[in-house]
Amino acid sequence: MNRLKNIIYFLPAVEYPSGGGKIIYRHSNLINDLSIKGFSSSILHYKKKKISKYLLSLKTKFLKHDTDKYYGYNAKEIRVVKNFTPSKEWSSTPIKHKNDFKFNPDTDFVIFPEIVAHFAQEFCIKNNIKYSIFTLGAYHMNQTNNSKLLNEVYKKASFFIDISNDTRQCLLNIFPEYKKKIFFRVNLHIDSNLYKPSKLKKNLITCMPRKLKEDFHLLKFFISNKIPKNWKLIALKNMSNKEISKQMNASKIFLSFSNFEGLGLPPIEAAFAGNKIIGYTGEGGNDYFKQPLFEKVSKGNILEFSKKIENN
Repeated sequence: MNRLKNIIYFLPAVEYPSGGGKIIYRHSNLINDLSIKGFSSSILHYKKKKISKYLLSLKTKFLKHDTDKYYGYNAKEIRVVKNFTPSKEWSSTPIKHKNDFKFNPDTDFVIFPEIVAHFAQEFCIKNNIKYSIFTLGAYHMNQTNNSKLLNEVYKKASFFIDISNDTRQCLLNIFPEYKKKIFFRVNLHIDSNLYKPSKLKKNLITCMPRKLKEDFHLLKFFISNKIPKNWKLIALKNMSNKEISKQMNASKIFLSFSNFEGLGLPPIEAAFAGNKIIGYTGEGGNDYFKQPLFEKVSKGNILEFSKKIENN
């Protein structure tokens, strides 16, 4: 008799919305909602232990010359956050939780995002637990500078999941010996009931510049005398998912400040909301940044960015 296979996703316990978090919650919930015979899924939320945060703070303050030896979370420095639920403002679907670090080699299969792939050594390899690495963004793979450890965990992964052509090519460039490994490509889910053009569009430009604030402030200065008085520029921050979609649905132009993205979710959401997209692809966005809806700007070229906004 086959035993139930539980697919466990590792995910940070964070309140704010993130593209990776949205995708992982969606995957886990789909596995449970579809009631696929023999399969279930749960989320293991983790957080850095308070003592580890305190020690890192002391190390950074008093041993500055030593801080480049290790960065990122160590598997032994984290704890499980039991029954954690993110803010309902961005994820309202009930979640099935995994509330401990105990894994069964007969029933459990673990999926690690690339930012914590090194956790596989402690939780899976040592205990003969099968696992996969979900590469949501190849530019965030080096969360530990221990390349020997990363080589081991990628080598022993059952398969890889990726999100874009750029992500896969980066992975194969770093680990060319894995060309014969099994790869799965996943597609994003966009809620078309949430992101859809408003019947009454406004002379509004929206953007989400969190990752590239300096670029945003420079661009804002460059276009300050170019935007007509009856147009408005709004940076979407500290908002719920519903508030963000409302602004995107009403705007006509969305400025992309994607930076080192596996694919980049906000520009796609803005496109569904009926915007012209101008800006950076984040590299992963090259999969979909196609004319006439998407207009690329070379990263850091503020003059080119400002001229394209003015032309549109």
